[in-house]
Amino acid sequence: MSRILVLFIFVPLLLVGCETTSPKGMHVHPKVGLNTLSKLFERKPVDDDLVGASHRAADGLIEKAKSKLDADQAFVAASFVNIDDLSQSSSFGRIISQQLASQFSSRGYKLVEMLLRKDIYIKQKEGEFLLSRQLMDVALEHDVQAAIVGTYAVGVSSVYVTAKVIDPSNRVVLASHDYELPLGPNTKHLLMGEN
Repeated sequence: MSRILVLFIFVPLLLVGCETTSPKGMHVHPKVGLNTLSKLFERKPVDDDLVGASHRAADGLIEKAKSKLDADQAFVAASFVNIDDLSQSSSFGRIISQQLASQFSSRGYKLVEMLLRKDIYIKQKEGEFLLSRQLMDVALEHDVQAAIVGTYAVGVSSVYVTAKVIDPSNRVVLASHDYELPLGPNTKHLLMGEN
């Protein structure tokens, strides 16, 4: 409590005693400087390592579901969709799906390539969605043990992603992994194509 009181008394005294004043009348300590303070307030999110984050998410899914998975049976990966409208995806949702699938493949799991099947798309540019009848047919046709699916939500400065491995025969979630990405310029660009 005494530390908080000291902050309330001492910090304003430092600021009031400063000679540097911003155009809006805000006092700034000379050692901090107006430019430094402005840069702190204007700091914009930068992109995270999107590939690395996706691969870590895949590793998390594999670790959580490994006792339920058979490396000899195939997977499918569906485009990740906007949590507010499950019929919408974007370049972001499609690349996240591909990156997770890539890591599953590098860890020895078989994947059925969905991009080679034109009949899997519900609408142009929207990617393949797990709940589509076509995807369920592919799962049965290839005796797929599980599907990698996911959703994302766009916040003010972050994108929140939930990735899941589900059993397509009964839609039971075998594993789930949540992660957050800063909404930097590349991520924003990938989300702009959402439709």
